[in-house]
Amino acid sequence: MKIAVLDDDPVQLEFISDVVEDAGYRATLFSRGQALISALRKDTFDMIIVDWNLPDRSGLEILTWARTNLKPAPPMLLVTSRAEDEDVVAGLDAGADDYLPKPLSKPVLAARINALIRRAYAQPVTPGIETYDDIAFHEAAGSVARSGETIALTAKEYALALLLFRNLHRALSRTYILETVWGNEPNLNSRSLDMHVSRVRNKLELRPEQGFRLTPIYSYGYRLERVAGAEAAVDA
Repeated sequence: MKIAVLDDDPVQLEFISDVVEDAGYRATLFSRGQALISALRKDTFDMIIVDWNLPDRSGLEILTWARTNLKPAPPMLLVTSRAEDEDVVAGLDAGADDYLPKPLSKPVLAARINALIRRAYAQPVTPGIETYDDIAFHEAAGSVARSGETIALTAKEYALALLLFRNLHRALSRTYILETVWGNEPNLNSRSLDMHVSRVRNKLELRPEQGFRLTPIYSYGYRLERVAGAEAAVDA
């Protein structure tokens, strides 16, 4: 999980970053609202933590922009020293999923982050097995089956396919996919992602007539969508 953190106070920024990293997530730090908006146009984040008072743009403006332009928007947590009832209402009305007043407590902040992540991203019903229609991922074996038939995937193809299915209908940036599946491999060929996507599409038959559509998003990345029966029939 990749979390964007916006705060113009370097001490607070480091504090929140430490909590995020200790909770097992990746933190990307911003000190200006416009810098975060520019990043959101190019990259994918699983959650956004935003301070209210910023030198260039209000945290409420950031929340409103994200709700309007990101479909779907990731869970968003507003942190601020403003704690009056009307402030809480304004923050939630602007699009925050949760509101946390300063001074921040490490255990409380970590608990709020984990709670938002749990609510936003579904956990598998059966431990170790994630099912999407007739496609089942078996975590322990690192294998995937469609309609009961095991599909041979490499470790990277499996990781890529699982990432796409865990984010159905969500646009994922190339950077996000590469960081999540490949980490920081210095010698990664820029075409490797496209080749792996093509292989996953072919092996799992991710075509509209089979119920799923995997499409590129120009200058951004990829999106996997579930296709309704009527739409699949028309596309076929």
